[in-house]
Amino acid sequence: MAEHEIKGNKTNNWQQELGRIVRFGITGSLSTLVHYGAYLIALLWMNATLAYTVGYGVGFCVNYVMTTFFTFKKRPSKKNAAGFLASHIVNYLLEIGVLNLMIFCGIDERLAGILTLIVVVPINFLILRFVFVSNTDELP
Repeated sequence: MAEHEIKGNKTNNWQQELGRIVRFGITGSLSTLVHYGAYLIALLWMNATLAYTVGYGVGFCVNYVMTTFFTFKKRPSKKNAAGFLASHIVNYLLEIGVLNLMIFCGIDERLAGILTLIVVVPINFLILRFVFVSNTDELP
């Protein structure tokens, strides 16, 4: 393989990864707005943990569709759905733990919801990248 081909592949891989990160940011931002909006609405009728769970569920549905089609440009499959679900079970448990720790430390419930997302989102990207990049169901 010629040296320019190797450099071209590295550039394409870097650009492809940067594109994923940007699309992940867009997907995550929209899903987070949906999640947080549902959380605030549910918080009117229930405690923070249950409200966060409702918000998480609504955001989860939006996130799967956007992550599959937009962020990683894949077709939905049993494999990526299972990986997405598994990653979000881990992510959810981590988020609930961080949320409750922040509330325990005296941080207001509304602010704790935002701070929790800031802490956990980078971890979620790494898990989802592993799930979707290993999947070969590319969109045309």
